[in-house]
Amino acid sequence: MSIGIPEIILIVVVVLLLFGAKRIPELARSLGKAQNEYKKAKDALKEEAKDLQETVEKAAEKSEQ
Repeated sequence: MSIGIPEIILIVVVVLLLFGAKRIPELARSLGKAQNEYKKAKDALKEEAKDLQETVEKAAEKSEQ
């Protein structure tokens, strides 16, 4: 099941009717900024998890000695 051309056209028309042509670029900009913030937060969490894992491994090595 895939979206065809008629469905895409219908979606575009509905979006234009709901938001108007002037608000669509503003909404797209907002979505882009939100996506960028999400990526930054995800990368920060990955880095923090990596640092925590390294700290735990170092602590485990010290306790073995």
